[in-house]
Amino acid sequence: MSDNTFPLYNADAIVNFYRTEVLAGHEAKHFTKSDLTPTPKPVAVQMLYMRVVHLLSHFRPECDSMVPLLENIQNPVYHEGATAVTTVYTRIQQFLPVCWVYDFSLSDLLAPQKQRTLTILSAIMNFLYFRKQRMAIVFEKQAKFRADMDRLQADTKGIKEAEKKIETLTTIPPEQQTEADELAAALSELQAINIHEYQEVDAQRESMAEWKAKIAEETQKLAQVKVDVCNLKEDIGKLTSQIVDSPEELKTLMEKMRENIKNIKNSTKEADEHMVELQNMVQRVTHTEAEVQQMLNLLQDLESSMNNSKQRAEALQELTAQYEKTQKALRNLCVDECQLRRALAMKLDKESKQNIRRQKKREMKEHHVQDVMGQCNQIHQKREEKADRIQEISRETQQLKAKIQSLRDVCSEETAKTQALFDTLSASMDELHRRIQTHIVDLKQDVTKMSASF
Repeated sequence: MSDNTFPLYNADAIVNFYRTEVLAGHEAKHFTKSDLTPTPKPVAVQMLYMRVVHLLSHFRPECDSMVPLLENIQNPVYHEGATAVTTVYTRIQQFLPVCWVYDFSLSDLLAPQKQRTLTILSAIMNFLYFRKQRMAIVFEKQAKFRADMDRLQADTKGIKEAEKKIETLTTIPPEQQTEADELAAALSELQAINIHEYQEVDAQRESMAEWKAKIAEETQKLAQVKVDVCNLKEDIGKLTSQIVDSPEELKTLMEKMRENIKNIKNSTKEADEHMVELQNMVQRVTHTEAEVQQMLNLLQDLESSMNNSKQRAEALQELTAQYEKTQKALRNLCVDECQLRRALAMKLDKESKQNIRRQKKREMKEHHVQDVMGQCNQIHQKREEKADRIQEISRETQQLKAKIQSLRDVCSEETAKTQALFDTLSASMDELHRRIQTHIVDLKQDVTKMSASF
């Protein structure tokens, strides 16, 4: 303990700390500075170490004086008094190397010294300060970790909901699947019918153009015939006025003219019938054009629905890409979080070590300065007080000698009593063992007699 790596606290600071942080109830009320100075009380020191063990290892108080039920232990009731001390000693001896104390012995419990007790309690106090600081940091990290876990759960819920939406958008239910198949079949049929109708419309347009050309020719011919008829009528009028022909020739001419007129009327009737047929054809073509326009509207609606489905598929692809990006970002965030936690732990450890070293150096310097200043201030007072102090010390030594003599007498009396008790107990135990042996011998004889009789 000559080279300590932890600060040494005075008795007042140690008492205040242990009363507030370790002890509780009536133990904290009755624990005072007189329990540690000038001579530490073994009961108070053992109680402090026991409460430290209970605080750090969660060791139950009722387990301190419990003796293990082994076959080699006789009369375990006699060992319960020393068991509490031995358990505290073993556990404190296992714990103190963590506080950089390696020379703890049983005499520090049974006959503690002031300086050693204060250094051990200072080491435990330093460790408890460090433990409190670390627990606060750990609680903060746990709170951050819980917040991150809540955020991650919310992100996973959002991702699952997006996956469900993607599945609902990508998967077609069986009812709509049949409708989609029917629509696809109807679309293919409509496309085939549309192609066929377009071909028919083109053929009809070509025939209409031909019929229009023929009608134009026929109208020209009719106009020419009408002009010829008018010219013939004029020529006939002139000829009839100038020439008087025979009635037979007139009859023949009139018959020829009638035949020509009948032919012209027949040709005009045929042209009119052909015009009516062409008008009917034109009406049919307009009707077919209206039907084709309806089919085109239906095809446009189908194209818009197909475009909407393509847009939904593109949106699904974008959502899947965003989902993958979010997953990658989450993985990167988890990796960064782990790295940051490790870096924070390293930094905090380094900072805590540096703070402990700085604090130790400062406290050592302050303690040294205070000691030097106190020594300088007390030198003059000590010169004047030494004579009085020597007289007081001589009186106290005489009183102590008298007390020691009385205590020795009391101890001798107590040892004599305990020796007498021990002798009586040993004699009673020997007699009890002798009786047990005689009883065992009698039992064996009875057993032999019983076996012989059987």
